[in-house]
Amino acid sequence: MSTATVERDGELRDVEGSARARWNPFTRIAFRFCFLYFGLFCVLYPQLLFAFLGWFGSHRWLPDDAVVWQVRVLEPVYRWVGRTVFGVDAELNSSGSGDLALLWVLVFCVLVVAMIGTLLWSILDRRRPGYRRLAGWFLLFIRLCVAGQMLTYGMAKFIPTQMAQPGLTTLLQRYGDFSPMAVLWSQVGASPTYEILLGTAELVGGILLFIPRTAILGAMLALVDMSLVFVMDMTFDVPVKILSGHLMLMSLILLAPQARRLFDVLVLDRPSAPSNAPYPFHTRRSRTIAALIQIACIPWILVPLTHSSWKNYHEAGDGRPHPPLYGIWSVTDFTRDGQLVLPLLTDENRWQRIVFDMPGVMSYQRMDGRVVDAALTLDTRTRHIELAGGQRHVIESEGQTDTAPKSSAEFTFQQPAPDRLRLDGRLDGHPVTIELHRVEENSFRLRSGGFHWVQDNPSF
Repeated sequence: MSTATVERDGELRDVEGSARARWNPFTRIAFRFCFLYFGLFCVLYPQLLFAFLGWFGSHRWLPDDAVVWQVRVLEPVYRWVGRTVFGVDAELNSSGSGDLALLWVLVFCVLVVAMIGTLLWSILDRRRPGYRRLAGWFLLFIRLCVAGQMLTYGMAKFIPTQMAQPGLTTLLQRYGDFSPMAVLWSQVGASPTYEILLGTAELVGGILLFIPRTAILGAMLALVDMSLVFVMDMTFDVPVKILSGHLMLMSLILLAPQARRLFDVLVLDRPSAPSNAPYPFHTRRSRTIAALIQIACIPWILVPLTHSSWKNYHEAGDGRPHPPLYGIWSVTDFTRDGQLVLPLLTDENRWQRIVFDMPGVMSYQRMDGRVVDAALTLDTRTRHIELAGGQRHVIESEGQTDTAPKSSAEFTFQQPAPDRLRLDGRLDGHPVTIELHRVEENSFRLRSGGFHWVQDNPSF
């Protein structure tokens, strides 16, 4: 964010300082509000500042809830406002949602404080002509906050961990049972190349924002990226609407001082005047040092992000090793209490398929198509399988809701061939024998569609 300057005795001075010293009243009021609102938001909302902890944040040297420490401190205030103003019990939980009721209350509180603060500031500071120095620091702070989030989310896609490829259980579920967010996650995850390209765009935007000379280009790319993310969050009901929306608005704030120049170049097709955007450093030495510090933030943030994303990809993501008995297994014969159970869609006890995909989890599909996850303990040495938990059966009768006990099972297994499996044991207290045949994953079109340059008869 350079300014129109001349050099004198090693100091860079604004050649248009006197002409542009006084801001119009609307600009002064708008700056006061943006300074208070977005400044408070960046400080109080989780993760915006957390990204700059680098290794300290990614290596779990801090408590698990360190990322929300500022929310935790003010939680009693937000809960009181939630009950008093909105009549809701706003609580901080570990669901991972960025659109918690508590966070919306946080945004409301920040908005109210910013509006009152703007009013008082405008009354008490009517004579000040402008805030160039303060605006320079504010724009630098906002730029770094946006850049940090661009790197954070960009690396989560560049090493595709944010949206994993559709799992084996996903292949068995009906499309109509998917939430809009699950549709989006599966659509992006089904094409790792597409996800990597999305992450690349965000990474490039973040890197450009950290470099003062390319900050304008970075802000333009960030605006495009965050606008797309915000639209997807809104249309697919992704619970990151607060953050993505604010990142989009902050990208606009970064471009606001350059609006006239961008309009001249991009719309009127004429040369632009030198930039007059405020910047807090005025000597050549201070600008050089500040630029080097900002550029140093790139590896400080990216290296631990790369390490944690790579580790997550190989431990819990698509690069993880397959668990024992990995695959989709279709039930060919199901014997219960010594009687062969026919594959009737109305039978709530018979299984249709079982899936081994994630470590410590076995999923089973009921005859009605529902997929249920159960905690799995599998010992390959003793060939022993133990299941605990699973989806509860809910029975409604005369206005009363009764919850049946969770399913539990214990089996020994035999695998006479790579594509054959036999389970013998007890399921919900009944002796059962289950014969299974492995389903080839590539038999699903989502896994076997591939890429074709020539498509005379494309199929949908």
